[in-house]
Amino acid sequence: MASIFTQIINGDLPGHFIWRDDKAVAIMTIAPIKPGHCLVIPVEEINHWDDVPEDIAAHVMLVAQKVAKGLKAVYKPERVGVMVAGLEVPHTHFHLLPVDAISELDFSRQQPAESAELAAEAEKIRAALGEMGYTEANCGQ
Repeated sequence: MASIFTQIINGDLPGHFIWRDDKAVAIMTIAPIKPGHCLVIPVEEINHWDDVPEDIAAHVMLVAQKVAKGLKAVYKPERVGVMVAGLEVPHTHFHLLPVDAISELDFSRQQPAESAELAAEAEKIRAALGEMGYTEANCGQ
């Protein structure tokens, strides 16, 4: 069975996209640690991040860097943290999180978010990325 991320990418389940190209997507997580917490995911369903082919891994990291610039523009954090846990969904994904302290990189702080809240955050990030010229951010729903 396809992972939940593949189902979102394919449009079988709803998702709040902030980036979409032929190799990677970025979506808002449904249980953010704080506003702006999003996921960068390769389109190809690969369970372990260390099994991702080099070209796709490089592309996913470039997308993560670009999305991080959008997060910086919107949230003005000290840093944008990147985490790869790989336990909750068997489909490689990178967590991006605007943070001001290392203590904020704590999954125990996750809280479910309402769809409208995620949509509003996604729109802000897409707008910032669009202002930077990234047409891949023209993927809102």
